[in-house]
Amino acid sequence: MLELIVISTLNGVLFGMLLFLMASGLTVIFSMLGVLNFAHASFYMLGAFFGFQISRWFGFWPALLFAPLLAGAIGAAVERFGLRRVHRNGHVAELLFTFGLAFAIEEIVQIIWGKSPVDFRPPALLDFPAFTIFSTNYPAYKMFMLAVSIVIFIGLLLVLKKTRVGLIVQAALTHPHMVGHLGHNVERIFMLVFGVGTALAAVAGVIAGPSLVTQSNMAGLLGPILFVVVVVGGLGSLPGAFIASLLIGLVQTFAVSINGSLASVFGPLGPDLAQSWLSDIWNVTVAQIAPIMPYLLLVLILIFRPMGLLGTRET
Repeated sequence: MLELIVISTLNGVLFGMLLFLMASGLTVIFSMLGVLNFAHASFYMLGAFFGFQISRWFGFWPALLFAPLLAGAIGAAVERFGLRRVHRNGHVAELLFTFGLAFAIEEIVQIIWGKSPVDFRPPALLDFPAFTIFSTNYPAYKMFMLAVSIVIFIGLLLVLKKTRVGLIVQAALTHPHMVGHLGHNVERIFMLVFGVGTALAAVAGVIAGPSLVTQSNMAGLLGPILFVVVVVGGLGSLPGAFIASLLIGLVQTFAVSINGSLASVFGPLGPDLAQSWLSDIWNVTVAQIAPIMPYLLLVLILIFRPMGLLGTRET
C-alpha cells in the first residue's frame, strides 16, 4: 500500500505538471482573447514531433530549445493571419476555425510522420534510474520532466507578477482598450501571448514525447482535459491552473491504480438483484471510471463554483 501511494503520488504530480505546461498558456489565451482554442493540444503534438525530428538530426537538447520556438512561431502566425481575421465574425467562427485547424494539423502530422508511434527516446544523459523505491526504479528522465515543469511555473509566475511585461499582459486581460490608449500595441500583445502559450504546449510535447507515446492521435487524448483544467482552476488564474492540474493528475493516477468497487466494500448483491442493472454498477471498479472523473469534477465546479477554484469572475 505504501509503495502504491508513493509511486502514484510521483506519477500524479508529474502528469499534473505536464497538464499545467499545456493549460498555463491556454488559460491566459482563453481569458485574454476569449478564444476556445480547440487546436491548443495540437501544438503539444507538434512539439513532440518537431522534437523527435530535430533530435534525430542534432540531438535532444537542441530539440528542446528549437521545437518550442518553431511551434510558438506557428502559433503566433495562426493568431496574426487566422484568428485575428476570424475574430470579427464572433466566437462561433473562432471555434470552428480552431476546430478545423486541429484536424488539419493532425492530418499533416499523419502525412509526414504516419499514424504509427515514432521512436522518440530520452537522451542518453538521463537514461538511468534516479532512485529506487520499494524495488521500483524511478527514471531520472521523469525527474527531469518534473524539474522543467516546476522551473517554467516559477518563471511564468515571476514574469506575470514582477515584470512590466507581465503587468501589461494582466491589464490587457481585463482592460484591453485602456492598454491600447496608453500606447501599447494590444494586437501585438495578443499575438505574442498566443505564441508563448503554444510554445509552452510544445515544451510539454518535447519533454513528454520520450516518456509517453508520440503518435498522431496524442492531441485528441489530452485535448479535452485541458479545458477541464482551465475551468476548474479559474479563467486567467495561473495558480488556479497549477492547482487544478495537480488535482486532476493525482485524482486520475490514484483512480487508475485502485481496483476497488462497491462489491468489494459491501459484498455481493443478493440473488434478487444479482441479475438486475444494479449489478453492473455494483461491480464497476474505480479504475474503470478513472477517465471520466475529471469531467465529474468539472460538472461539480460548474454547479457550485462557476468561477473556478481561484477565479475572480464568472464571465
